[in-house]
Amino acid sequence: MAHHRLGVGRAIENESTRLAAFGYRQELARVLSLFDNFSVAFSYLSPMVGVYSLYTLGLGTGGARYIWTMPVVVGFMMLVALVFGELASEYPLSGALYQYGKYNAGPRYGWFVGWIYGFALLATVASVDSGAVVYVVALANKAFKTNFSASSNATIFVVTGSIIVLSGILNSVGAKIMGRVARLGVYVETIGTFGVFLALALHGFHQNPAFIFASQGVESAKSNPLNLNFAGSWLSAAMVAILANVYIFYGFESAGDISEETIDARRQVPKAMATALLYGGIASFVLVLGLLLATPAAGIGGVVTGGVNVILATLPGWAQVFFLVMVIIAFFSCGTAVQGAGARVAFALARDGAVPFSGKLKALSPRHRTPVNAILTGTIVPFLFLLLVIVNPSRTVHILWFDYPAHVTALYALVSFATSGIYLAFLLTVLGSLIARIRGWKPSGAFTLGRWGMPVTATAALYLGAMLLNIVWPSSLGSGRAVFNYGWITLLVMIVIVGAGALYETLRGTRAAVPIS
Repeated sequence: MAHHRLGVGRAIENESTRLAAFGYRQELARVLSLFDNFSVAFSYLSPMVGVYSLYTLGLGTGGARYIWTMPVVVGFMMLVALVFGELASEYPLSGALYQYGKYNAGPRYGWFVGWIYGFALLATVASVDSGAVVYVVALANKAFKTNFSASSNATIFVVTGSIIVLSGILNSVGAKIMGRVARLGVYVETIGTFGVFLALALHGFHQNPAFIFASQGVESAKSNPLNLNFAGSWLSAAMVAILANVYIFYGFESAGDISEETIDARRQVPKAMATALLYGGIASFVLVLGLLLATPAAGIGGVVTGGVNVILATLPGWAQVFFLVMVIIAFFSCGTAVQGAGARVAFALARDGAVPFSGKLKALSPRHRTPVNAILTGTIVPFLFLLLVIVNPSRTVHILWFDYPAHVTALYALVSFATSGIYLAFLLTVLGSLIARIRGWKPSGAFTLGRWGMPVTATAALYLGAMLLNIVWPSSLGSGRAVFNYGWITLLVMIVIVGAGALYETLRGTRAAVPIS
């Protein structure tokens, strides 16, 4: 035990020395282990949250065969995770993507990455926590015989707001608490993915293995359960169905956001990123496989209409309640991890004087050594976003040259930026690494890609560019793509947010610290 404490002490001392080389002091409490760091990254990625939120859209647009788009997404995102791991090892600093862009391509470039990434994280908090509402309501109605409606604005506001506030409180009382919440998330995710598969298998699958290789006719308008028309082309359907997985497999980068609170971050953070993505991919595949094989004999139509609860309803009542609790905990753990990551980005920007009220935002709790005001901001802003649920047109509204769809709240329009903003920030970060390599940068961290650096970075950039285009490509509301990006809405929200950042940067100028060579 004494040798272990000595090793930890030396690692903390080395990391503090590395931090000083960048002009920063060790202010945050460096208390997180590799497993804590992995847990935060994995909880943010959250297979249960992603699958339970997007399963019906993947199934409705790609049929059961959509499961095979998952290894494609995980494989390419692993290249991104390797690039980020190399950057995290070189720059083990809070704020991760902001810092990588700043040191690789310049302060202004890094500021834009931080602005886009930070805003996307705040939107993700609102997105994840509001996604828990349907499961909280289902649990309450089933266990306590209540009659709440998951579509009620009051219900959405109360449930989501409560989750946001509770996450803020737990994030404020120490990084160790955040790590423990994330650890709980890992255990719950494991039970809620592999456990659901086993429970469904024991109860009896309704489909044979050949089912997962078929499309169930979704490419045809007359047999598509969402009434979408892909003109008979499953490839066209697959380009939309793949988004159900594109929207899941990120969040591993949050391991870098908490680098300054992680022991031996230069070695541990790259491991945590890659492991979180790999384990998340395996868990997600197993969960989706179980859900597909448990599809009722009547076909996918009822599942797409009624959601995952249609499949869980085949389990005994106690099992339904148990797994609903698991899902809710997973949503809470995910939202807490995202909020914590967003607070570290705000803290990093404020520490460099790069955002308004920097003096306040960079303040730390004397007792817990957490960026308490940055966490408060990460609590208030998503809470304010909830007010957007009241903007919900009852019919399609024509705006300029495009239509705003009926029954889509302004909150959902905003959170549509969550994924597009993340992918834009990812792309800019990888491009920054590519720029640095072209300029002659040679990574010197504990983890490097060596001679594979250039091809891996270039391939990762091409993939991110292609998927970002796939996410934001505008289309009519009658197209399959509109089930993810609401036609023009996602692209326009992204343009507005990036434009607002450009306006602020132009008027005030970036105050980010000049990179130290």
